[in-house]
Amino acid sequence: MHVTEILDRATEPLISYEIIPPRRGGTVEQVLAVVEELMPFEPPFIDVTSHSAEAIYEEQPDGTWKRRVMRKRPGTLGLCAAIKGRFGVETVPHLLCNGFTREETEDALIELNYLGIHNVLALRGDDHGFQKPVSPDRSRNRYAAELVQQIAAMNRGEFLDDLVDAAPTNFCIGVAGYPEKHFEAPNLAWDILNLKRKVDAGAHFITTQMFFDNRRYFEFVERCRDVGIDVPILPGLKILTSKRQLQLLPSRFFIDIPEPLAAEVEAARPEHVVDIGVEWAIRQCEELMAANVPSVHFYIMQTASVVKQVVAALRKMA
Repeated sequence: MHVTEILDRATEPLISYEIIPPRRGGTVEQVLAVVEELMPFEPPFIDVTSHSAEAIYEEQPDGTWKRRVMRKRPGTLGLCAAIKGRFGVETVPHLLCNGFTREETEDALIELNYLGIHNVLALRGDDHGFQKPVSPDRSRNRYAAELVQQIAAMNRGEFLDDLVDAAPTNFCIGVAGYPEKHFEAPNLAWDILNLKRKVDAGAHFITTQMFFDNRRYFEFVERCRDVGIDVPILPGLKILTSKRQLQLLPSRFFIDIPEPLAAEVEAARPEHVVDIGVEWAIRQCEELMAANVPSVHFYIMQTASVVKQVVAALRKMA
């Protein structure tokens, strides 16, 4: 079932989740155990992040440096298939421009189609210092809008090669939105117009970057509607769990931590920070759900213990 169909059929705001593949050499059971913990809360769908290859420089015994290229977290497609096969939950694999050719993207989409996975999130992805070389036989998407165009073309039966009687795919396409703007955008208005280009290219829903101030989300949605973006916009949340995240999250994701939350966390003992983060997330969810958002989307990555506290509390209040 498409994400948009799931949202349309819901009678109240849903709660969805995003997880990350294990590091290279890890086991799938690590991630499946997280999903199993979420199953009592009936997740409507689960996103699985993707990670491109990156350039790593390793110092050699003679003092020189060697450049090596590797993917630290492979396995997105297989993990999505394992989750859907074991738990029957719809999965949303992330697809990236950076680090992948259009030919590799088409192959991945064909595999997903064979597996019965028909939801994807199209992203440009971070630049990790490595790009696949292009040639007359290999090309790449530079921006998420171009990736959306490629997926939408396959939904019309248009492939990179001129295939006779090619069967159209049936992907529901999600894209990312940034309530506090993408860090490369000169301003929020410019960024929202770029988001509109992704929607005009064929995106069906938007999932936002994490935020801790609901006003940013409500203002973002209003400005999106003002420029004609009418697809569902899912708010993305993360639960703050450590003092270190006061610096880590803003530096890595280019977001603000509200002053009241930052001050409370800074003044608290380390063992109390999780409780503060949980209470803040509960209040965020209450306000968002009262506004009838399509689904609150939690970035939980590798553990479900904290988000379970939030969802359990929300169920008691319902």
